[in-house]
This record gives sequence, C-alpha cells and structure tokens, in this order.
Amino acid sequence: MSLSLPHPFPRGPEQATGLGSRPRGPRRIAHPFDYCLGMTTAVAIKESTGVGPLLRGWRERRKVSQLDLALRADSSARHISFIETGRSRPSEEIVLRLAEHLDVPVRERNSLLLAAGYAPRFRETPLDDPSMGALREGLEQILRGYEPYPALIVDAAYDVIAANRGIAMILDGVSEHLLQPPLNAMRLTLHPEGLAPKIRNLREWRGHLLHQMERQIALQRSDALRAVYEEVAAYPVADPGVSVFDGADGAEAGGSQSGVPYFALPLRIEHEGHLLSFVSSISTFNTPMDVTVAELAIETLLPADPATVKFLRSAGS
Repeated sequence: MSLSLPHPFPRGPEQATGLGSRPRGPRRIAHPFDYCLGMTTAVAIKESTGVGPLLRGWRERRKVSQLDLALRADSSARHISFIETGRSRPSEEIVLRLAEHLDVPVRERNSLLLAAGYAPRFRETPLDDPSMGALREGLEQILRGYEPYPALIVDAAYDVIAANRGIAMILDGVSEHLLQPPLNAMRLTLHPEGLAPKIRNLREWRGHLLHQMERQIALQRSDALRAVYEEVAAYPVADPGVSVFDGADGAEAGGSQSGVPYFALPLRIEHEGHLLSFVSSISTFNTPMDVTVAELAIETLLPADPATVKFLRSAGS
C-alpha cells in the first residue's frame, strides 16, 4: 500500500514472508517492508500564507485559546497574537515549542518551520535506507512474534507497509484487484469485493472505521487520508450487518458465541466455516524524530474469544 521498493534482505522460508505466504491464501502480496514509505519532497509554503495563519489554524483545530497556549508554552498571549497576525516573526525554538503543545504532526512541524523561514528539522527517511536497519528488524520481529494472530503496519493514509501470515489468512477470497499494490487497509476491509461480505457485524465495524478516520482528519491536514475516507465511505453496503449487541447467532447480547463478554468492539469475520472474533490494538512510536517513523502504526488483531484462539493456533501449526 505504498511505494514498492526492493527488499534488501534474503527471504528464507523461515522468515515471516508476509501476505499470501500460505498455500491456500491469496497470491503473494508482500514480505514485510516490500512496500516502504518513500522520501517525499517538502511542499513549499507560499510566503503570503506565513506561519501565523498556520499556527492559528492548528490552535483553533485543537480548541485552545491564545492564553491557554501561552501558558503551556511559557509565552504570552500578546506574543502569540503578534505571531498569528504576522506582526512578529517567531524564532525556530518558539515554532517548535508551540507545535509541540498543539500536538502538530511531525510532517506538519516541518511545514511550519518552512513557513517561518527555517529549514525543516525532521528527516523523512525511506524504510529501506541502511540507517533504518534496526527499525526494520524490530518491526519484522514484532510481526512474526504475533503469528498466528494477524498484524500489519500502516502509514498515515492506511497504506500497508508490511503484514504477517495471519493477515494473509483472513484475506483469503478477497478480489485479486484489491491485492495489487498499493494496498490500503481501509479499502481491503470495506470494499464490497474485499472483506466486507465476510464481516458479520459490518454495520458496526464500518461505523467504527469511518469515525476513526473522521477523528484523524479533524486533527491533521491530510489530503491522502481524506481521499481514502471519501472513497470507502461511498462504498455500497449490501447487508447492514448484525450487531454484536443483537444476541444473534446464538450469542448473548454483547458477548461472543461462547458466552465470553467482549471487552472491546470486535471484528467478526467468517472464515472457512468458522466465525472468528478479533479486537484491534494500535501502537505508535513515542516522540518520533523522523516523519516516516511518526506516521507508522502497528495494528494487531487479537482473538476475542477462546474459539478464535483455538482456530488460529490450529491453522498456524
């Protein structure tokens, strides 16, 4: 789901060979890091825009007053006002400090610095760069370590960077054209020829994913993410789905078929005659100093009931 770059490592059978490695699954899609974020060129900010309006936009987006921001950043409301109106040119330090307290994404902090007349502070290093070797190895170990449970790595627009054999298993039966790079996790999940027909609680899971993207769009400027949202939100929903709270399929309301209460909204997928239930967990890096790393997210699908655990362990043995 991103730029396709050559994988720099040997691919022995003992490695986590990624999507499509199982004989009965879809064709091979990717080894972890077959698809890597490429270096993108920073877009120049027009001088007429300036850093002031950009900072004001982030402050208003975060619903923070000038006074509150000044108190957080050890400044004054007067100084913040002068910066936003262009009466004062902020130092590089104050731009970064305000961005930090406004929780501005790392990529956009570079844009703020450019608008203020400074060089970008944060690199955007491709994942196949030699300096990223330790990161790649660590992420590959994470993906392998979660098997047989599904796990994948996505970027800020939900383009798939890498995935393990567990993901390949649940993608069995997905239309071939959706498995062509660039792959997108939201498209694979909600497309009528993707996982959507296999998701028993499609109505709830679709609503959860769309709401998740809406929150992200509200908190960051991302044309790519907005385009993905508009695409998947427009997909027809042939079947409204069954709520996990309906008590359908012999399950107790709010519980699994085995009667075990769900501790989070599950993704319920039909697979090879079995009803598998997963809960999603997302991990990101703490205080990233690189744009590429800042936009990576590791999503794991953990089994939500004993029946799913049993099936996955038997399928992975």
